[in-house]
Amino acid sequence: MQESRGADAASWLHRLLSFRVPGLPLAVVAVAGAALATGVLRVLDQGRALFPAGTVGWSFAVLTGVVVGHLVALGRDRWWGGTGSGAALTLSILLLYGWVPAVLVSLAVVMLVGTARRHRWRQALVHGAIDIIGIGGAALALAAVGTRPSVERPWEPGSWNLYAVPEVVGAACAYLLITRLLLWYCFARRSRGLDRALRTALLRQVLVAVALLGISPLIVVVAVHRPLLLPLFAVPLIALDSTLWIARVRAEEQLRDPLTGLPNRLWLMERAWAALEHADRRGGRSALVLIDLDRFRSVNDTLGHLAGDRLLLQIADRLRTALPREAEAARLGGDEFAVLLPACDSPTSAQRVARTLVAALGSPLDLDGLTLVLEASAGVAVFPDHARSAEGLLRRADVAMYEAKRDRTGVEVYEATRDGNTPDRLGLLADLRRALDAAEVELHYQPKVGFDGRICGLEALVRWVHPERGRVPPDEFIAIAETSGLMPRLTEYVLETALGQVARWRAAGLTVPVAVNVSPRDVRSPGFAGAVAARLARHGVPAGALQLEITEHVLLEDPQRAADTLAALTGHGVKMSLDDFGTGYSSLVHLRRLPVSELKIDRSFVARLAVDAEDAEIVRCTVDLAHSLGLLVVAEGVEDDETWERLRDLGCDAVQGWLVAAAMPAAEATAWLRSRQAGRSPHEIPAVPAPAEESADQPVI
Repeated sequence: MQESRGADAASWLHRLLSFRVPGLPLAVVAVAGAALATGVLRVLDQGRALFPAGTVGWSFAVLTGVVVGHLVALGRDRWWGGTGSGAALTLSILLLYGWVPAVLVSLAVVMLVGTARRHRWRQALVHGAIDIIGIGGAALALAAVGTRPSVERPWEPGSWNLYAVPEVVGAACAYLLITRLLLWYCFARRSRGLDRALRTALLRQVLVAVALLGISPLIVVVAVHRPLLLPLFAVPLIALDSTLWIARVRAEEQLRDPLTGLPNRLWLMERAWAALEHADRRGGRSALVLIDLDRFRSVNDTLGHLAGDRLLLQIADRLRTALPREAEAARLGGDEFAVLLPACDSPTSAQRVARTLVAALGSPLDLDGLTLVLEASAGVAVFPDHARSAEGLLRRADVAMYEAKRDRTGVEVYEATRDGNTPDRLGLLADLRRALDAAEVELHYQPKVGFDGRICGLEALVRWVHPERGRVPPDEFIAIAETSGLMPRLTEYVLETALGQVARWRAAGLTVPVAVNVSPRDVRSPGFAGAVAARLARHGVPAGALQLEITEHVLLEDPQRAADTLAALTGHGVKMSLDDFGTGYSSLVHLRRLPVSELKIDRSFVARLAVDAEDAEIVRCTVDLAHSLGLLVVAEGVEDDETWERLRDLGCDAVQGWLVAAAMPAAEATAWLRSRQAGRSPHEIPAVPAPAEESADQPVI
């Protein structure tokens, strides 16, 4: 309930601060102009002076000039910045001489600074008008307690008493509140996140208020007793402005990427929330496009990170140039960028924009005469079609982006049917974590045998029986583990369990090697080879008793790290097997780069070997190729005698499948191993039937 109320309050605050009054700057200027004219005419009509003369007047003029020069040198003002020096000077004159002299000083500061900053006279005009209204509000606060200072009758410190403190505080608060709110509404740029801007602005205005209360009364005292010393107040006033400027720069740095200058993830999320709420109010759509550069890591590995940074700068510039009107870009980190479309007509129009951006980023890039082409993949998610929160939209865009990267389509729009991050799958992920912690995930072992009956080894296959769902297919929970980051934990569990079983078998006189599947993510993990060697040593298992099955995909991303890991593993004596051979798009190329001793022909070719001449020819060529490279060949998915005979005739070295035995729990595998004698004819080896739930297509880990 408290979270709901907090969300409602935050939403209300967003709506309040996002609200804009059409023509408000013009109305402010008109009101301020009328107030200024009325006040000046009244003062002149009464024959009073507009500004103090003599030493005091000239001292204030010099101080004002120094402040103006400092503000001009400081740089362009921001709507949420404000200054402390001009406000402190203005409030001190208001307390001493009333609102008309304070307005004249304020106008001098604002208009001179605005004029010095080229082409900003309109902004200076509105700033001046806002200051006039703020000074008027502070003067009314003083008048409400009976204080009406003027040039002829100053409110001097000698007449101040204990009740003057709340009067000064009230005047300062009225001035700050009015001017900052009007500045917010007139100059607030929609390209900033409201939450962060609100916190930053409030913090800075607290600093301004403290400075005003501390400096303004001191200026009044010096103006009355030692006016020649007034210009010395330029030092603390400039220090105040510099402090606020540094605070502003640091706040901006928190919302900016230091390399490209683009907004960062924090900015994107805050800006996205504001855009979604605006779209929700008007019944429209907003979209988020997530862009990732393909194979950018290879550029860093080949040319170095400095060259990669220079390319990212070019990419950021192209992204800025290609942005449609009102769209905003951000860099989320690495080679990942995002584009927010505050308003879009449909998912199709957002996809069209994404294709334009991807095409712009895919044009050739020049780096010191070297022409590079970096392709990009983009995912699109649309509010409210795909998600109703900024975080949800980013997650959906990330899912779509990975679909585009995987399918090499360039751009994909989010589809719920292709999203594995459903509540049901997330619940299954949590259950899988608990199952691993409680050792409820089992390993089954499927034999690999030669045609002479010799047992070549066992392959460890992971199986999970959920207490409520029953048997969960491996392809389902392994996919969840791969996409969630749980895969290293699952691989660690399988290796630990398998090596423990091998150690027990060896202690019982069964010296059969066991194969364990590892994912590309495992191979790319730093220290993986060392961790495997440490486990072998801890269980007292020789490295030759373990075989790791990999796929060619280990070389598709960060091939150098994968090659180093595989070399380290073989250096420790661990044997490598290439699984699912023939299913990749570049198997022959990768086969030369992988330090494997065994090749496994995928079951998709073996299944139709006896009835499809093309599959039979593929298997024959694969066997000949592997043997020419000195590799053993294992055929997966052997289920009938005819396939057995054909594989033996083609020269295959070993087979694996239901004809020999299905995957068995450790106890059954132990009994199966004990009942087999080396050298027996393979036709004397009775098959262990597969459970009814098993499928020939069951993937393994």
